[in-house]
Amino acid sequence: MTAVVEKRTNMSLSSVFHIARQELIVNIRNKWTVIFALIFGILVAGIAYFGMIAEGFSGMQNFTRTSASILNLVLYIIPLVSLTMGTLSLTGDKGAAELLFSQPVSVSEIVTGKVFGLFVSIMLSMVTGFSLAGIIIVSQSGMQGFMSYAAFVLLSFALSFIFLSLSVLVAALAKRKSKTFGFSLFLWFFFVLFYDVLAIGITLLLSSSTINLFLFLSLFGNPVDMVRVASLIIFDSATSFGPAGAALLRFLGGSTMSIMLLVFGLFAWGILPLIVSMRLISRQDL
Repeated sequence: MTAVVEKRTNMSLSSVFHIARQELIVNIRNKWTVIFALIFGILVAGIAYFGMIAEGFSGMQNFTRTSASILNLVLYIIPLVSLTMGTLSLTGDKGAAELLFSQPVSVSEIVTGKVFGLFVSIMLSMVTGFSLAGIIIVSQSGMQGFMSYAAFVLLSFALSFIFLSLSVLVAALAKRKSKTFGFSLFLWFFFVLFYDVLAIGITLLLSSSTINLFLFLSLFGNPVDMVRVASLIIFDSATSFGPAGAALLRFLGGSTMSIMLLVFGLFAWGILPLIVSMRLISRQDL
């Protein structure tokens, strides 16, 4: 009994890797990864060509213009796909979940393994789309703006991981599948569509001396906004920052410190929900 308890309370990388591998295989067999890769690849490649024509550009864009064009696509689709896939995985076959949690592995190993397996499956799909667009751009416009494009891809990965972490937290809190899907859709609606409207509405109630501070702090309450502002800083698109992004640059005095603080904030958004989820699940009767 002592050996079993010790095994369940210590993180084993081999157990995490095995669970992550199984999760990846399941997602590939369920065709989610392939379907998302095809859809995302078609959309990204199409935007790479048609994204800026309406603004006077024609033909293929370089990497910077492509990244700016597909930013909204990423901010809308990636959170929704990550929440959906996370919810489907974590609220799937109850018998399989009970069998997994009955094994001599810790809750932290199970949660970490499933999240990283899901993350790799989504990341592979995103790499397919980003790589397809990248190959087309290089063939037509060269390597100009490649580093900005690569940084944007990494930010997209971070956004996916954050919403996978949030899906774990929702599953731990809601427990039932129907409630989990409902809460996941609410999170997507809140962060992607409603949060900015709420923040701007609150500023109408504040004095002029506190508005900038509130906008600065409100930016870190929404990972979608953080990725958007960080991407626009990388693209050097100052006219599109919005009030929160402008407040961030004003408070920190430049883009370097702003990017560093945003990256730290995204890291916290990715890790903290997982930690809370592990503690909640460990207290449940599984």
